[in-house]
Amino acid sequence: MKHKMIYALLVWAFSLNVYAQQESALINEVNYLLDPIAGVAQVTESPKVIGDLVVPEQIKVGSQYYTVTEIGEFAFKNNKKLTAIVLPKTITHIYRNAFDGTGLMKNNAFWENGVLIIDSCLIAANKDIAPKYTVPEGIRVIAAGAFENNKTLTRVILPDGLKEIDHDTFKGCKNLLKVNIPASVQRIGQDVFIGTALMADEKHWKRGAFFIDGCLIFAGETIKADFVFPKKVHTRLIAGGAFANNPVLRSITLPDSLLDIAPATFLNCTELQEVTIPATVDRVGMYAFYNCTRLKHATLPATLSSLEGYAFHGCLNLQEQVLSDRLKEIPLSCFHSCRGLKNITLPKDLIRINHAAFAGCSQLERIDLPESLEFIGEMAFAGCSGLVRVDLPSNVTNLNKGAFKDCIHLYKVNFPEKLYAIDDEVFVNCLVIEKIVLPKDLYRVGKGAFAECKNLTTVVMNDHTHVIESGAFFHCIRLNEISLPKELERLDKSAFEKCINLRRVYMNEVLEKVDERAFAECTSLQEVKMSPRLTHIGKEAFINCVNLQKVTWSDQLEEIGQEAFRDCIKLQAPTDKGGIRLGKNAFKGCR
Repeated sequence: MKHKMIYALLVWAFSLNVYAQQESALINEVNYLLDPIAGVAQVTESPKVIGDLVVPEQIKVGSQYYTVTEIGEFAFKNNKKLTAIVLPKTITHIYRNAFDGTGLMKNNAFWENGVLIIDSCLIAANKDIAPKYTVPEGIRVIAAGAFENNKTLTRVILPDGLKEIDHDTFKGCKNLLKVNIPASVQRIGQDVFIGTALMADEKHWKRGAFFIDGCLIFAGETIKADFVFPKKVHTRLIAGGAFANNPVLRSITLPDSLLDIAPATFLNCTELQEVTIPATVDRVGMYAFYNCTRLKHATLPATLSSLEGYAFHGCLNLQEQVLSDRLKEIPLSCFHSCRGLKNITLPKDLIRINHAAFAGCSQLERIDLPESLEFIGEMAFAGCSGLVRVDLPSNVTNLNKGAFKDCIHLYKVNFPEKLYAIDDEVFVNCLVIEKIVLPKDLYRVGKGAFAECKNLTTVVMNDHTHVIESGAFFHCIRLNEISLPKELERLDKSAFEKCINLRRVYMNEVLEKVDERAFAECTSLQEVKMSPRLTHIGKEAFINCVNLQKVTWSDQLEEIGQEAFRDCIKLQAPTDKGGIRLGKNAFKGCR
């Protein structure tokens, strides 16, 4: 049961980005699930494909190219009109059930000695396959569940050149007694040999772990808390989920022969406190140390070139990390909720910090962002309540949604001149920021970007900002004066609502509309100088501005919305309203 849960997590990580934007595309009746961060695509359920299909190596969606790497679960299931398919060399993961019930399963051209082979991928095996089966030369990927529950299979010979043995490949083959794993294999999924006779063969068990040809496939609960790899076994690979959910493991020194830490290897090892990772390891896979809540030390090698999403997610006691200079990005949710993380050294040539990478790292006080950095993803530092200062590199042009949300002790932010947009809720609830100087090239301030910044007293606008979206400065209770940018064209609803200390507002020469509740309940507001081009004042735009006394009206004004100035008790309602359309109770409660 635990193994099904592990793989469900891995599939979920691709198909559902919690913080990232999930995207999809339909091209020639084929549905693709896109990962814009990694630049890869998965073929998903495509019931309308007819005849022969060529799956491309790459697809282009908008301006971005995506490499097609996966044929997803049930992708073509029960599509009887699919009769032939060509798979690209880029495919690294494929489900056996992707082709169940398709016309392809009846196409003898793809069957060879009882197995379905498509373009160097072994997809499925018949139940009457020979007991001793040799996988043909040239096969590089064996699909998930390809031989699952085969009752006749007793021996399998795998060829040199094989790269991937996917999850559940031989699961339930109860009579399988012998198999080899070639040196060419780079990835082994979880549950590959669960339920086979192999698992009962004592010669494969050493120190409570199951090994085949230098690959640790599974570690049981009988291992010692301080696990040491047997010296006689030249361990080069650990299968996905091999130690997952182990309640005993406390520390482990990985062997110098190890090349890779597979996805979910130590997932939910809640007693694991320390791991030594050798310099030979090139990749730390997705969910590798997920929810290892007691893990304090996991020294990553200086030569590490691949670190995948959620790798240290939920490692509450992880204290510091020095990341390899070979890394170009910090992946999705990699250090999410590492509440004990105080110090992190980023790669000097880092380009991307992806969505929620450091979210919830509440003890992180400072982070030095390298000048090479170009991208900061959604919620990247959300909830980093100890963070006090951020100097954004010159190449960052956009701050994505919630990037510094709830950084309640952040008091200083230096923006780069090239910054084009501050997206929604980027600094929401950053309680101690006092002054913001917006860069000269900033075009847009997003929804709720600075909402609830309750110590923000000064905002220095630039002349080129065109859009201030809804709630951008909502409830900034110490903000006292605003001069809107000269080129501002949109002031959206609730932009300055409940800024209770705001006393003066100076509009520009071009603004044509003040949206609904833009300055609602600004109870200290005394003076508003309208734009000469202003034509519309929205619903409740200045409602309950009880100290508003002076408004310089625009000659171009055409409409004042419902309750726009209601209960502005010190404001003299204009007596000559000309042809202006007045909403209901527009000036109710005014003098």
